Amino acid sequence: MSPTFTIGIEEEYQTVDPVTRDLRSHIHAEILEKGRMILQERVKAEMHQSVVEVGTSVCKNIKEAKAEVKKLRRDMVRLARENDLRLAAVATHPFSDWRTQEIHPDERYKNIVEDLQLVARANLIFGLHVHIGIEDRETAIHMMNHARYFLPHILALSTNSPFWLGMNTGLKSYRCKVFDKFPRTNIPDYFPSWGEYENFIKLLIKTNCIDNAKKIWWDIRPHPFFNTIEFRVCDIPMRADETIALAALIQATVAKLYKLYSANQGFRLYRRALIMENKWRAARYGLDGKLIDFGKQKEVPARDLIHEYLELIDDVVDELDSREEINYIHEILERGSGADRQLRVFQETGDLKKVVDYIIEETEAGLAESEQPAAERKVG
Repeated sequence: MSPTFTIGIEEEYQTVDPVTRDLRSHIHAEILEKGRMILQERVKAEMHQSVVEVGTSVCKNIKEAKAEVKKLRRDMVRLARENDLRLAAVATHPFSDWRTQEIHPDERYKNIVEDLQLVARANLIFGLHVHIGIEDRETAIHMMNHARYFLPHILALSTNSPFWLGMNTGLKSYRCKVFDKFPRTNIPDYFPSWGEYENFIKLLIKTNCIDNAKKIWWDIRPHPFFNTIEFRVCDIPMRADETIALAALIQATVAKLYKLYSANQGFRLYRRALIMENKWRAARYGLDGKLIDFGKQKEVPARDLIHEYLELIDDVVDELDSREEINYIHEILERGSGADRQLRVFQETGDLKKVVDYIIEETEAGLAESEQPAAERKVG
């Protein structure tokens, strides 16, 4: 059975005080309740009370996903403003201190904090998760094996967390390094079959490492309850159009890998340790660095490799009707990732509050139903 390649998108947002520009959570419950009334199950709390997550339904194609993501953002922006807050799509807050943020009073999060202690409390980060529908579990595990190679490229495009606790970290995605402290994160190992993956999960449950497979927090994983593979490597991008472009790229990647797999060709599998070298480069330098082309055994500018990547998937893009959405990747390459743009604003103003203002502006950009995502304001 061929996969459906359906799309589900989850975005994690910050709720920000418009005066202090700091994270604010004390009326977060009100936003959550109102959000649930309007959006039903598509909005939910996260561990910290200044985090709100929204998720689309199962979308047949990227056009459906685009409409849903933009509507969800519009609704959450409006709800935040009605409660004297602002919505910010950024993977770490530029200066907020995690020690002042409240934990959501939920049994699941209470258990995570009890288990992981300070590691969990400090995990004030915001990501983008993209689900791609692959109904056959054996196929799913093979797609995960092959897709691991592209995770650093996808991360480089999404980088949007250069600041932490008021400091320029020197990394384009500091979120990655915060999340590294959790167990069972980062790039997964290769699994020869679905059966071997299941045995791995059963062993962890049997030995009280986890109580269910949701506590596998890899950058890519077979979802334990849905027939999808879930890409979790991305920082939350500032613009909805960036989220859609990344989701379209991820869908096309899986479709291309399946096309090779079904023709008995496959994509070359590389060791986890090698892919981790590229992930570090992506987190540190983003689009301005070099990634390793393991086939050629040499460093290549990240932008050049991403152009090659786009050429690789090009033959499935029209079948998926996602060319317009994937073309926005060129806009990201030209304007820079969210991290690049945050750093530009800080270089120009020297003021992290101005950076937060820019993030809020970008979070709300391109959401009007009549608005076209063509020419965008450039910083500088």
